[in-house]
Amino acid sequence: MRSMFAKIFLSFWISEILILFSTAFLLRHHFDSPEVQHNSLLQSMTMSGNAASAAYLSGGCPALGQFLSLSPEPSYLVDSQDRVFCAAAAKPDLRDVLRQVHEGPRRLAGMQIGDRYLWATEIAGPAGQKWSFVISGPYPMEHHLPLHDILPRLLISVTVSGLVTLALALFLTRPIGMLRAAARKLAGGDLSARAGSGKGKTLAASSPPSLDELGGLVHDFNHMAERLESQVGAQRLLLRDVSHELRSPLARLSVALELAREEAQPEMESHLARIEREAEHLNKLIGQLLSLSQMESAQRIPDAEVIPMKPLIERLLEDADYEARSRNCSVILTGAEECEVSGNSELLYRALENIVRNAITYTREGTTVELALRCEQKDSGREAVVQVMDRGTGVPEDQLKAIFQPFYRLDYARQRATGGSGVGLAIADRAIRLHAGQLNAANRPGGGLAVEIRIPCRTPASQ
Repeated sequence: MRSMFAKIFLSFWISEILILFSTAFLLRHHFDSPEVQHNSLLQSMTMSGNAASAAYLSGGCPALGQFLSLSPEPSYLVDSQDRVFCAAAAKPDLRDVLRQVHEGPRRLAGMQIGDRYLWATEIAGPAGQKWSFVISGPYPMEHHLPLHDILPRLLISVTVSGLVTLALALFLTRPIGMLRAAARKLAGGDLSARAGSGKGKTLAASSPPSLDELGGLVHDFNHMAERLESQVGAQRLLLRDVSHELRSPLARLSVALELAREEAQPEMESHLARIEREAEHLNKLIGQLLSLSQMESAQRIPDAEVIPMKPLIERLLEDADYEARSRNCSVILTGAEECEVSGNSELLYRALENIVRNAITYTREGTTVELALRCEQKDSGREAVVQVMDRGTGVPEDQLKAIFQPFYRLDYARQRATGGSGVGLAIADRAIRLHAGQLNAANRPGGGLAVEIRIPCRTPASQ
């Protein structure tokens, strides 16, 4: 099976097996059960007790003493009256441990006395008596896991589990990470962005789809990106071709209009003037469409120059304020700081002019359009921030981003009195993005719209 479920199941299964083997290794060497320890000690002491009993019966105390001297720990052979055979002058008090082995349900008894531990078990005497064999040894710390012994094995177990988990995480998240990166590039306008296969290669949409879910998702994403790039490219080409083709009949229309004026009656002048205005409007629209098409196909600004923003804003203020007087409005500069950006001054001027003209068009009569320039320090560097604020009716919150799309106009703006075609802000947005900047809009408290332009300042390296 090559499905994603099978891969996840297999990876987790292998990880669990490794963890179980590591745990079993530790338990096998350091965590024997109490029952196993009890039985092992009982068998060992029973064998030693029987051997000590045989030595005593065959050679008396000398043989018993010689046998017991072979043990690294003091040992004692006790008769049915709890008397130690061939007892030395110094011996521990064995009464309590012997009572436990005689009265207890188990054949092995043990108790701690100081730093020593007594183990006792019953053995059969020569006539069936209940003799006992006792060993006195240090407290059995070996049954309590020593940290210096278990720590290396524990680190090995944790390391193996961590490596398996890391490999599993990379296996699952690497294709998703590449898919996210490609999606961000696509959303940023790079329609050539494609997601990789997870092996450093890019999957073409024409390649056969993978049988697992992630591979299929990457294939479908690339197919979607190719279709999107193809459709957007065709749309841009159509827009450019139509704009070029309209220029010729528009030029002939202007020539015909001038010829008609020479032969027209005076009462026809108003109609001819209307035709001239509409032709001029159409010519302006075609020029905007061509500009938009050129900027949409451009990826960078050729021959970028240093642009001082303050003189550019002051020149724009003079032209905009003159235009605003026709609507009984004004444009004022509330602040201007010295900062420089890199780009095309004419393109940037036209972008700012479109934004200011839009503010003049929709601000209420008798109000003021405010223009401000400041420099801000960000983590990524300094930015030139231009704000254009009007006192119009504002924009619904859910349409604040849509107003920068070509030919998008709000319902209340779809009136002949407002003029325009919905292309100016789209041109401004594309021009600002070509300068690596951002264009955002927000409603002002008390009514009106505030448009903010952020452009990275020229870095010291480029100065």
